[in-house]
Formats: sequence, structure tokens, C-alpha cells
Amino acid sequence: MSYKGLVMAGYQGWFNSPDDGAKRGWNHYVASGRFEPGNCKIDMWPDVSEYSKVYPTAFTKADGSPTHLFSSYDVSTVQLHFKWMKDYGVDGVFMQRFFASINSDKDLAHTDKVLSAALQASQKNRRAISVMYDLSGMEGDEGIEVIIKDWKHLVDDLKLTSKGVSQTYLYHNQRPLIAIWGVGFKDRNYTLKAIDKLLDFLKNNATYGGCSVLLGVPAFWRDLKDDAVADSDLHDLIRKADIVQPWFVGRYNEQSYARFNARIIDDLYWCKLNHVDYVPVVYPGFSWHNMYPRSPFNQIPRNRGQFYWKQIAGSINAGAQMLYIAMFDEIDEGTAIFKISKDPPIGKSVFITFEQDIPGDYYLFLTGYAGEILKGSKTLSLNVPLKP
Repeated sequence: MSYKGLVMAGYQGWFNSPDDGAKRGWNHYVASGRFEPGNCKIDMWPDVSEYSKVYPTAFTKADGSPTHLFSSYDVSTVQLHFKWMKDYGVDGVFMQRFFASINSDKDLAHTDKVLSAALQASQKNRRAISVMYDLSGMEGDEGIEVIIKDWKHLVDDLKLTSKGVSQTYLYHNQRPLIAIWGVGFKDRNYTLKAIDKLLDFLKNNATYGGCSVLLGVPAFWRDLKDDAVADSDLHDLIRKADIVQPWFVGRYNEQSYARFNARIIDDLYWCKLNHVDYVPVVYPGFSWHNMYPRSPFNQIPRNRGQFYWKQIAGSINAGAQMLYIAMFDEIDEGTAIFKISKDPPIGKSVFITFEQDIPGDYYLFLTGYAGEILKGSKTLSLNVPLKP
């Protein structure tokens, strides 16, 4: 299997309840303190009507009825999410493995359980799956050894890429695909030399190598300015990789997207000249007001799917052969494409809801539709498709 022709999403899998057994509290639902109205870090409330296991919260709806949330730690949650991927035609996900989560025994136990559940669910639903290492939180080059140790753990203990022809692990250029996100950002405390060491290990190690590598880089990677390091070694590093993925979330809104669409065209040209594949990041909207109250609520509106579809159509028209969707389940930053409640809690915390006639599963539908266009079974239209 190749990434080409697929629409893949990022999968965080980081949500917890105090009663789920993971001992992480209301992780990622709240930053600290009691999880209650006025103190939370999610800007969207998931539709939990189909989950087999949910947990009561201190939030209430307009009619006074109680509310519930899911935990990513529950196998049934992961199974449902992968069922949705199959139902709506989302090709698969990159499972996020944050540096901080694999550098802590408690967090590693959670992250491994979610990945194990995802591997099983990907087999059952025939969805592609890949690992993405997010280097956020890594301080210094020595952290690369933590990543290397974890990859050995995944290969040796989870048998991640050794399940033969029945596996659903994503291959690209006939090799298992590993993503490394956070390469070349100017605000990071590790060097390109350290990334080069990791890239060499994943590609060339006799036992654990033989991989294709995707590098998640800044939006202005080609210019070596703004969010990118001013170091041409970044280009040399990208040339050694198989796929480059610039990070676009928050970089534009619906009105300013056009200049980034032009950037995608130029990015693709550079990649063609340098024999590297390219995947643009597409996101449906953005909001993190409950996490950062000074930030505007609904900062980058979805506008009935118009913003999302403008990026999808723009990327495909530019020549992109694959898409990365940010994200499947990130309600923290309001980028989730999975099912969102049309009747969220009311009170001191405010939550984004879709327009009156826009269903809670609309962004799953649009994502699957984009995948059909990439595969040639649907014709691209600049007008956003309507869900039957």
C-alpha cells in the first residue's frame, strides 16, 4: 500500500476519565484543577450517543440533563472510531506518539494500549495505520535515543510491521512509513543533526531500519524563514526523506488561503525537482478559547464546510496525490472531524456547534468524499458536496 491516493488523519487518542483505569484524570479535557464549567480545555463537545462506555461530567445541557464523555483508553472507543473511518471512507490515521508520552511509564502504558487497540481495529475495518512521532517537548538532542528505543519497542513487542500480507500498517515506496513531526521549527531545542541521526537509523539500521520516512516541517520550510530555521541543512535533510508535510494549521483562514494554495503549488514543484513526495495538511477550522481564554472563540470558522473544502479542492487542483487531515479527534483545538454534538453543555464554558442544517458527521463525510476524488471514483468540484 502507498500513501498516494489516500486521505489520512492524525489521531491523538489522548483523552481520559478519572474512572477509566489509566490514572490520568480528565487528561486533555482539563489542564489542571477540577473539570467543571469554566475550567476545561476543549472547544468542541463530542457526540457520545454511539459509545458503549462513557463517563459522567459536571456539565449540563440547556434542559438540565447530564452530560458524558469518552475515554481513549477504552478499547471500545478506538473500535468505534475506526468503524466510523470505514463507514465514511476515511482511509486511515497516523497514531500520534508524543515525546512526553513515551518518556513516562504511566503515559507510555496509555499510549501503547491505544495503539494496540488501533492496530486491532485497523485490521477489522481494513483501515491504514502509521506511527507519527511528535517531538514536541523534547529538550536537547539526547531525546533522539528515547525515540529510537521506542521504535525498537514497537517492532520487538508490538510486532508493528511484521504481520505479513494481512497487515494494515501503511507502506510507502514498498517500505513501512514512519512520520517524524517537528523538524526544522525555529523554536525547538534540538538540532537538525539529531534528526539526521534518527532518519539514518529508521532508514538504514540493519534490524530496525528499512523504513520510509515522512518529515513534518514548518509551513515556510522552503523559504527558511518565519516559522522555519534559517539553515539550508533542512533542505538536505528533506531530500533524504520520502515525504515532506508542511504544517498549515492556524497559518491562514478562509480569506487568506489563496496565497497558501500558491505556496502548495511551489512546494510541489520543489519536491518534483528533488524527488520527494509531498502531502499538504488540511484542517476544518480552529478554536482553543477554553484552553487559552484570551484567544478568540471560533477563531477560524468552518463556515458550513466551505473552509475545509476550499483547502481540499485547492490541494488536489495543485497536484497533491495524498492528504493529511488535522485531526480526527482533536477537540482541544477545534480541528476534529469526528462526530460533534449539536447539543453541547451550556454555562461558563462555550462550545462550537455546527450550523443548524449541518449534521454532526459532516466532516467525516467530506473527508471520505475527498478520498474518493483522490482514487478517481468522484469528480472534483469547487463547490462543497452536500451530504445526502
